[in-house]
Amino acid sequence: MTNHTYADEQLTAGLELDAKARLGEGALWHPLEQVLYWVDIEGKALHRYDPASRQDKKFTVPARIGTVVPIEGEGALVALQNGIHKIDTDTGSLTLLNNPLQQPDIRFNDGKCDPAGRFWVGTMALDTRKGAAVLYCMDQHQHIVQVLDGLTISNGIVWSADRKTMYFVDTPTQQVQAFAYDDATGRIGQGRVVIGVPEAEGEPDGMTIDKEGKLWIALHGGAAVGRFDPDTGKLLGKIQVPAPNVTSCAFGGKELDTLYITTAREGLSDQKLETYPLSGGLFSVKPGICGVAADFYKEAL
Repeated sequence: MTNHTYADEQLTAGLELDAKARLGEGALWHPLEQVLYWVDIEGKALHRYDPASRQDKKFTVPARIGTVVPIEGEGALVALQNGIHKIDTDTGSLTLLNNPLQQPDIRFNDGKCDPAGRFWVGTMALDTRKGAAVLYCMDQHQHIVQVLDGLTISNGIVWSADRKTMYFVDTPTQQVQAFAYDDATGRIGQGRVVIGVPEAEGEPDGMTIDKEGKLWIALHGGAAVGRFDPDTGKLLGKIQVPAPNVTSCAFGGKELDTLYITTAREGLSDQKLETYPLSGGLFSVKPGICGVAADFYKEAL
């Protein structure tokens, strides 16, 4: 699709679900089930939202949950503070696969699968101390390698359509980095900064990519999702959200033409919550641009 005029229209996302999540995150559209998976990290819950019926199914989990990705075949992976598990999305039962986390004050944060079906997931310290976070990659045999270290809040991650570039956010840097990516091996090259997010726009959080290769970045503290061009670094437009702490976004719907957006209540004063009572809700908007289907985790046969 060609560039749309949404930047001039100043589109505002509408409420899908008044979830009042403490820390909504990890939005991911399941293209086969036609539902949106998302998590409430501090609420320790996986959610499965069906926009056709507007029903939201909640699975309570025993630890903070950083993100969720679908597994090819059935079920999903969830990154909990006590390890990466397979979850049965009918019953909610968990099976531990691996746990690289050694310190009790480190938790998983955002993550996604690459085009080859590996699971990439980052971490952060509960006190968000600088340099304590890393980025892991788990292959189809559940073998985990540490890919990046010295991070602070490992966050949004996506891959280009040609499978040659990985884009990655370490939130406090206010930057998106691009890494040369080898689809066959999962190895990445040296990072280079392609986008600098002005502090006045908010902090870069979760991220997704559209069919034109542009990056949609949740702007935490900025009450918006920004669309950025990784070739020029320019902010092309924004979707306003009636909640300040915007955390993640994902294209969904049959045509992948609806942008779903998660938000958080945590850290907001009573006064802010009065001003933004829908904080923690799930929002949606049709920006006139389509996304790309999520990649699944591929288990070894």
